[in-house]
Amino acid sequence: MSLNTATTNNWTLRQAVEGAAAAGLPAVGLWRDRVAEAGVERAAKIVRDNGLRVSSLCRGGFLTGQHDAGAALDDNRRAIDEAATLGTPELVIVAGGIPDRDLNGARRRLTDRLAELVSYAADRQIRLALEPLHPIYCADRAVISTLGQALALAAPHPAETVGVVIDTFHVWWDPELPLRIAEAGAQGRISSYQVCDWMVPMAADPLLSRGMMGDGVIDFGAISALIRAAGYGGDVEVEIFNEAVWATDGHAVIETMKQRYRDLVLPALSG
Repeated sequence: MSLNTATTNNWTLRQAVEGAAAAGLPAVGLWRDRVAEAGVERAAKIVRDNGLRVSSLCRGGFLTGQHDAGAALDDNRRAIDEAATLGTPELVIVAGGIPDRDLNGARRRLTDRLAELVSYAADRQIRLALEPLHPIYCADRAVISTLGQALALAAPHPAETVGVVIDTFHVWWDPELPLRIAEAGAQGRISSYQVCDWMVPMAADPLLSRGMMGDGVIDFGAISALIRAAGYGGDVEVEIFNEAVWATDGHAVIETMKQRYRDLVLPALSG
């Protein structure tokens, strides 16, 4: 299990890394804002000094704008360099939304700009990990909403250069999920498995409707069994955006994470 720094949003990078290490976790998933606060070289040293690895860096992407291609590509190249310095092979890519009511145009721009980044990432041994987001985020955050769409976008590129993120919050509802997880596994494209729950009722801000495993409606056993059958053996990140979780002591959050992971996720992953 890996602690994603979004889950302990009130902690600095050092606090998150040291908290994860103290709890016996082997890895952390880092967000670039926390890395920037510490400085990328110092962040890498903090992780190394605590004996952890970085399961992924979040995020690159937002490649769909009409007029900002140069700036977006430059920022993604910086993110790729940061991932290389941090020693993680996976850079999470959130596609970007619709700036101009032209959904097809946004998706074309995403396809073209992703292709421009692949060789730069490959030279640094970084995989661009495409994360489909739930359709409620299509307008402002991600014009790819299903795992099938992410796999289609990845298809022209080698599996070692473009992968996919499977985040339970975003994909649990998809009737094609079993087929697509199997497809992603067969292609060797699963970059990351992220877990958190879908809360009901949703928060006024949907971004904050992610909850601790077991507090919502997602069947983690069923999805985790699909992940195991697909051959994924990497880190499992817990990534939660939730004001009540953020207001809780980080050490207590990690202990709850560990217990819920043992009860709800690990049995299916272990077979």
